[in-house]
Amino acid sequence: MKPARFDFAVATTLSDAITLLAENPHAKIIAGGQSLGPMLNLRLVQPELVIDITRIPELSSVEEEADWVSYGACITHAAIEDGRVPDHTAGVLPEIAHGIAYRAVRTRGTIGGSLAHADPAADWLSALIALGAEVIAFDGKARRTIALHGLMIGVFETAVSEKEILTEVRIPRLSKDARFGYYKICRKTGEFAEAIGAVLHDPARGIFRGVAGATEGAPIVLEDLSVLATKNALDPTALRQALEERGLNGAYDLQLHSVALERAAAQALS
Repeated sequence: MKPARFDFAVATTLSDAITLLAENPHAKIIAGGQSLGPMLNLRLVQPELVIDITRIPELSSVEEEADWVSYGACITHAAIEDGRVPDHTAGVLPEIAHGIAYRAVRTRGTIGGSLAHADPAADWLSALIALGAEVIAFDGKARRTIALHGLMIGVFETAVSEKEILTEVRIPRLSKDARFGYYKICRKTGEFAEAIGAVLHDPARGIFRGVAGATEGAPIVLEDLSVLATKNALDPTALRQALEERGLNGAYDLQLHSVALERAAAQALS
């Protein structure tokens, strides 16, 4: 199939993009188009206007602060994978980027677009929640900070309003002794994950956080894994119980997500 007819506009400033969005309630924002493109072709979405934001310079920039590094929403997965942007995570960000789909997708797909699409199986969503990231949403007047664990409110639905644009992703700096684990279960490389485990162990900052992604909704966040840990591993029974208490049901799903988290924790604790 091919998309239904729509108008196309290229915004060169955030102000232009916000104005176009406000004037066209049935508009859609496009960056890499790796999610929106197929949805247009299948006519799952039929916007009257598509607004290209990839030529807005600030959306491809990086700002480094004392405690944070801010990445523009239009930075591609490939740019992160190839080290063309600063990485303060000791290789975590390039590793996550490298595991996303295929190189062609990574060349076009963007970090902000992935988060705004809010697919439960997306790599960035689970990984960045574990890292404690935030996103900035802008409506032309004010910038609003949204903790990433609160961004996704449903499948393909976020807390960013129809009048806002997700402009940047802010990731806190890790301590020098921080360790990160990430484990994804999928049938073959490049396909959507059936379970994701992401774990950040940063003792200097008092953080031992786990995230179970690729669920039927928003990722499940276990803020303090220390209560489930025994020596250098997670207790499988306690972990399954914790996941079940947070709404994960079914023996198969519990097993997959428990294994993903256990293996991610083993990496973070090694």
